[in-house]
Amino acid sequence: MKLTVQDLNSHYGPAHILFDIGFEVGEGEVVALLGRNGAGKSTTFRSIVGLVAQRTGRIMFEGKDVSAKPTHEIVREGLGYVPEERRIFTDLTVEENLEVGRQPKRANAPHWNREKLFTLFPNLGEMKNRPGGRMSGGEQQMLTIARTLMGNPSLVLLDEPSEGLSPKIVEQMVDAILTMKKEGVSIVVSEQNLHFARLISDRAYIIERGRICFGGTMAELDARPDIRDAHLSL
Repeated sequence: MKLTVQDLNSHYGPAHILFDIGFEVGEGEVVALLGRNGAGKSTTFRSIVGLVAQRTGRIMFEGKDVSAKPTHEIVREGLGYVPEERRIFTDLTVEENLEVGRQPKRANAPHWNREKLFTLFPNLGEMKNRPGGRMSGGEQQMLTIARTLMGNPSLVLLDEPSEGLSPKIVEQMVDAILTMKKEGVSIVVSEQNLHFARLISDRAYIIERGRICFGGTMAELDARPDIRDAHLSL
């Protein structure tokens, strides 16, 4: 398995947020972590990359136990993280933002450079010298993903990639994620948008109130409208 999460518990101060979370991601697989707003999706991602101080459990990435490693070491191992907040450098241009994310090639991951990323995200190629602060939300989302790919990760955690984007940009995001998969990147997508998840995912897990309450293929989830409606309907 590319990523295995076992018995993950996380706290923010006295508040217990995640309860024995467990899931797996295979080589070259796209897995959706589905749930309503506040269900624990972002905390799960932050816990995996070591950004939640109070956490217990086991996180195996490419056969290595990274549970106790700090964030910068986990990222160096080839695990990329695209946060929901985007966090680009607004004063830097598109090309400068990409350079910030550059890491060496990895034997077990596809190699990305600026030209390849401008093919993946043509919008970015048309605004190479534009400062990040003068880009739309959708363009900033593309830039954040592209900057993460400059680190040549073998697995990427994408937190709410479709949130707040126009339908046209969402279509482009679907194409980009499927291309990343074709290149060999494993992906975990945190999503509220079930339609978006269906277009890109092999399997899905549902999280509610910090607990995993479903795991299976997208076809298996579609065959269980009772589960879908109970945990995903707004």
